[in-house]
Amino acid sequence: MQTTFLKPTTGQGLYEFTRDVADWVTGDGLLTLFIQHTSCSLLIQENADPEVQTDLQNFFHRLVPPTTDPRMAYLTHTYEGPDDMPAHIKAAMLPVNLSIPVMSGQLRLGTWQGIYLFEHRNSPHIRHVAAHLS
Repeated sequence: MQTTFLKPTTGQGLYEFTRDVADWVTGDGLLTLFIQHTSCSLLIQENADPEVQTDLQNFFHRLVPPTTDPRMAYLTHTYEGPDDMPAHIKAAMLPVNLSIPVMSGQLRLGTWQGIYLFEHRNSPHIRHVAAHLS
């Protein structure tokens, strides 16, 4: 069973789409999610306190600032904007695919876990997340 989730983003941040995935899965198996872009990531992260998402976003912004930051002057891929190459670096550091067990049509996530698309670009995008349940 396969599908593609189209996830709109409005700029950098974490976008939870656990409910979309939970509504799609059936039966038993292993769900694989794969983001079809090189400037965003997928995460399983706490969904109870929104400060977690804020802190993650702030941490990665400090770790990999835009190319306008003097510390990033060594980067050469800058023609797509100051957020582009940092987005590629973040995507190289974070997962672009997830594996989640499914039992009796239920995602086997922990109590406070949610599935997130982590957008690393400033501009709005429509991101494609390929899903395969086997």
